[in-house]
Amino acid sequence: MKHREERFVSVGGRDLYYQVWEPDAPMRALILLAHGLGEHGGRYAELAQVVTAKGYVLAAIDHYGHGRSGGEMGDIERFVFFLDDFGDFSRRLREAYVGVPVVVIGHSMGGLIAARYLVQHQNEFVAAVLSGPAVELEPEPGVLQRALIGLLATIAPRLGLRTIDPVHVSRDPEVVRRYAEDPLVYHGPVRARQLREFLKAMAVLREEMHTIRLPLLVLHGEADALTAPAGSRLLHERAQSDDKRLQLYPALYHEIFNEPEREQVFEDMLSWCEIRLPR
Repeated sequence: MKHREERFVSVGGRDLYYQVWEPDAPMRALILLAHGLGEHGGRYAELAQVVTAKGYVLAAIDHYGHGRSGGEMGDIERFVFFLDDFGDFSRRLREAYVGVPVVVIGHSMGGLIAARYLVQHQNEFVAAVLSGPAVELEPEPGVLQRALIGLLATIAPRLGLRTIDPVHVSRDPEVVRRYAEDPLVYHGPVRARQLREFLKAMAVLREEMHTIRLPLLVLHGEADALTAPAGSRLLHERAQSDDKRLQLYPALYHEIFNEPEREQVFEDMLSWCEIRLPR
């Protein structure tokens, strides 16, 4: 396996970092990965080992305000910045691997980014895998809470409203420890403006998800306390893909790629992708 690190400046002027893992064997497909809120692409190094052994290239961006990319951790003015940056990232990687089939994988917030991006750009990919996508939060804010969040986003945009408890990430204590001690993970609160942008993006996705038509695999842990499995059920139900599958894992927490059963999750995902790759 070969590994390299790259940086580029997006069309919007944002400094972005990404990593690429390449297989030693001939390349069969390219995976573009969008990570979750507060984390970074480096946390998917184990996934990279698994997929490169099968001939996949894995490229993982650090979203703006995350990991080694520019921007202030824990703050984003507009959700569309994530979509624009992911588009620039996709363009760069597809130009670097011309003719290689491309699969997108999005986890949590990255699942929301990937799903929103697919609405306008699904022709760039042969398949999509969404892991615990942020379609609905757990718990989902009520009407009054949403109104308050909107107000606070206007008058106090940087006010912290929610934090992620590391114990909800995985049932594996070692994963929780590494997450809690990782200096590239943002451990502060989700700020009012950022939360408003997430909620707006989720609402837009729920209106647009019926336009998704490419092969779609949705994965979710049923014991997820951060993003609601009900959101994945809704996404699977409304997507118009002729080829779609919803895989729920009883007892698994939010990061199914980091749960004790992750080898089974990897096998399920790769066996599904294998059938969707062009021969």
